[in-house]
Amino acid sequence: MKIDEWINNNTYHHSSFSDIGHLVELKKKKNLKISLAFPTLNEEETIANGIGVIKEELQIKYPLLDEIAVMDSGSIDRTRELARQAGAKVYLNRDCLSELGTITGKGENLWKSLYVLEGDIIAWVDADIRNIHPKFVYGTVGPLLEYDHLKYVKAFYERPLIVGKKTRTSGGGRVTEILARPLLANFFPELSGFLQPLSGEYAGRREILEAVPFRVGYGVEIGLLIDIYEKCGLEGLAQVDMDRRVHKHQRLTSLGKMSFAILHTFFTRLRDQDLVSFKNKLSNEFRLVKRREEDIFLKNERFTLVERPPMITLEQYRRKRRASE
Repeated sequence: MKIDEWINNNTYHHSSFSDIGHLVELKKKKNLKISLAFPTLNEEETIANGIGVIKEELQIKYPLLDEIAVMDSGSIDRTRELARQAGAKVYLNRDCLSELGTITGKGENLWKSLYVLEGDIIAWVDADIRNIHPKFVYGTVGPLLEYDHLKYVKAFYERPLIVGKKTRTSGGGRVTEILARPLLANFFPELSGFLQPLSGEYAGRREILEAVPFRVGYGVEIGLLIDIYEKCGLEGLAQVDMDRRVHKHQRLTSLGKMSFAILHTFFTRLRDQDLVSFKNKLSNEFRLVKRREEDIFLKNERFTLVERPPMITLEQYRRKRRASE
């Protein structure tokens, strides 16, 4: 499938799936379970409202979701308490697959939530969305219910940039625009049609999600996109316009760390597919030049740049899935 054809055929607007009653009928007809998880770390400001909005519309009013869960990295605020009060299942990532240890990172939360969730379709939504709306779930789940050939669906949107008390209509998604999309355009041009390749809202079928590795940190989104594309081809992927997403923005120093992890993931994929070769081993040390008054110095920070294996390769997971069938 050519990229322009894919953009025309596999790009949707969330309003195309706003008939939630119809989606529930499709779910029942196809005998599917649908799960939603929020990966969290200190999200007490937004998590209760996020769960409440989704639960009211997509569980109580319409039984689209079979479960809503939070997978937490060890929040030191009230995230887990508020999530329970809002009606979500709450898991602490160190308690899940504890024999494999725990690594801090969003990808770790996603991977371990895949283990605990029961759905045939899994949806993930970031917990820091300030304009949360059911569309962030039914928009990505809807195409999977409507079209059996689709395996993985990502959201895209306008991301206004909040600076102090002012909001600029654009400017969010800085790492996406200056790093992720140029890299995809050069090395994976088939994926250059994705407007938000790093978006945190997406849904997929279990059979594809369990078959790919998960980066534990910031590289998880780009890794999943590339790996799932390699598994099912462009025709199995889709994107959905959610119009606008408002969330807290990270400082530039944090964006630098994010970019480092994404680059490491990207280079690893290029190396594994024999698209490039490196004379030296890829480093997990991020060397950042800092300045304090007149002093200029290097600050070295080591990242845990590892991947969790495809879930289907774990005997614990296979036993759990057999027991649930």
